[in-house]
Amino acid sequence: MSSPATVLVIEDEMPMRDFIRASLDPDEFSMLEADRGKDGIRLAAMESPQLILLDLGLPDMDGVDIARRIREWSEVPMIVLSARDEVADKVAALDAGADDYLTKPFSLEELMARIRVAFRRTRVTEAPTPTVFEAHGVHINFDNGSVYRNGESVKLTTKEFRILMVLAQEPGRLLTHRQLLTEVWGEEHAMNNHYLRVYMNQLRQKLEANPAHPKLIVSEYGIGYRLRG
Repeated sequence: MSSPATVLVIEDEMPMRDFIRASLDPDEFSMLEADRGKDGIRLAAMESPQLILLDLGLPDMDGVDIARRIREWSEVPMIVLSARDEVADKVAALDAGADDYLTKPFSLEELMARIRVAFRRTRVTEAPTPTVFEAHGVHINFDNGSVYRNGESVKLTTKEFRILMVLAQEPGRLLTHRQLLTEVWGEEHAMNNHYLRVYMNQLRQKLEANPAHPKLIVSEYGIGYRLRG
């Protein structure tokens, strides 16, 4: 039987920590707690948790700075839990290294779903680099660059395939416009969001059964895109 996964919760509100503790099955998870940013960074370094749940509004540090500090030396999955619901706050946290963002209040079901996605991503990252992605009738072969939809070959441009590959390497993860633009076009184009809108529309036309209601490439308005596995 495998040992429980360690979840570090960096959150100054006791009721929220109590809610998370009650939500986590003790047979699957052990929980570490920090109510200050500096303590959270210290525990992240000393205890090597498998997941971090991070509030942004901490007494001593902003959560975005904490995410950025931890990302200097760790790739641990990190989910932000915050009452801040402005797009700019979400983008800042994701660009700083957070993998996902949940706005308070949220349901137990949504929290556990995001945690499951984070751990699935970890298993994919730790496994040998996948050569194939399949979901919603779409088959992508990373080795030979082929893409099929419902068994029929789909012709993609180099940029279209590059965007799809970046998304497919981390299915379920929300990638910001800036992250995708930097990966595909380079840092000098990190603010050219119109590039993405054009190419995402083209990809959806080629891959989605109903491009107006996409099931594979989904967007979060003003933030970025994720590929549903």
